[in-house]
Amino acid sequence: MFVVLLNYVKPPSEVERVAPEHRVYAARQYASGNFLISGRRPARTGGVIVAQAASRAALDAILQQDPFYREGVADYEVVEFLPMMAGERFADFIVPT
Repeated sequence: MFVVLLNYVKPPSEVERVAPEHRVYAARQYASGNFLISGRRPARTGGVIVAQAASRAALDAILQQDPFYREGVADYEVVEFLPMMAGERFADFIVPT
């Protein structure tokens, strides 16, 4: 599982210009099961995505389809982790030890 931190590197007007296409892309990733939850940061400096993919390389290929990536609107920091504990609603994501 992965946490993806997006940091906007372009002015807000550029982010807003690309945002509608980014939302379409995100909807496709939810439909395919790649994205689990996402949202913007309160200060509008970027966003956060919790994603699952077969590998880091597979996730990188998914992220490269993002219009924010294509247009250079955001930088991406990816943190891979193995879920060990979760609330009841997320228990299916726990990795057996």
